[in-house]
Amino acid sequence: MEEMVKHKHREEKEYKDLTNRLSRIEGQVRGVKKMVEEKRYCVDILAQVSAIQSALNSFNKVLLTNHIKSCVLEDIKNGNEDVVDELCATLQKLMK
Repeated sequence: MEEMVKHKHREEKEYKDLTNRLSRIEGQVRGVKKMVEEKRYCVDILAQVSAIQSALNSFNKVLLTNHIKSCVLEDIKNGNEDVVDELCATLQKLMK
């Protein structure tokens, strides 16, 4: 069975913010890889990994806020209350 893929139009400002955040995170991950290759001290690497986790959490907060204010709100206005169950399931996944 073919899975339906949903799409969302993002305003230019939101798109740039999200892609810029992801580019910074990508750079941080490459930096950690280089630290491992250079045999850097474990604690230094762990500190950088912690910074990456924090950046990903921040990305999720921004994306989730945008999702609620746009997709969820629009679906509820259009009578699709199933989106609330989807949101609850998403929050449960994020909070594990």
